[in-house]
Amino acid sequence: MDERDVRLLKAISDLGTGSPERLHEETNIPVSTIHYRLNNLREDGVIENDLYDLDHEALGLGVTVIVEVLADYEGPYEEFADALLAVEGVTEAFFTMGETDFVVLARLSSSDTVERLISDFEAIPQVERTNSTFTIATLRDEPRAPATYDLDTLIEELTD
Repeated sequence: MDERDVRLLKAISDLGTGSPERLHEETNIPVSTIHYRLNNLREDGVIENDLYDLDHEALGLGVTVIVEVLADYEGPYEEFADALLAVEGVTEAFFTMGETDFVVLARLSSSDTVERLISDFEAIPQVERTNSTFTIATLRDEPRAPATYDLDTLIEELTD
C-alpha cells in the first residue's frame, strides 16, 4: 500500500462514500486512477464491500449493551463463539485475554429485550457467567477506523 492508497482510504472513511467523483474532489487523484486503485484494494481484501452504513438509533436499535462472557468450553474458541454469534442482536464479538473470555456488543430495540439477550446467552451450556453494561450515550461509533486518524499518521504507519 502506498500513499495514494492511504489517501483514498482516509477519504472514503471521512466522506462515507466510495464515489470516484467525490474521492477525486477530496484527493485530486484522477478518477481513472481511483477506479484502478479501488479495484486493487478490493482484490487485496482491504475494501470488503459497498454497503451503506445504518444509523442504529434511527433504525430502532438504539439500545447498546456490552456483555462480558465467561465460559468453560473445550476445543477451539471459534466453535463456542458460533453459539454467541447466533444470539439475535449481537453485532460484534471479540475473543479476549484476561479474566473475560469474550466481549460481545449487541444492538437492541429496547431495554426490555436485554432480558431476552442475557437469557439466550445463559442458555448456552458453556456460559458460566455474564456481566452486562448498558451504554448511556454513544460517544463514537465509527465503523471506519481511518476516520479516527490524522492522514500523516496513517501514511507513516501504513505505507511501505
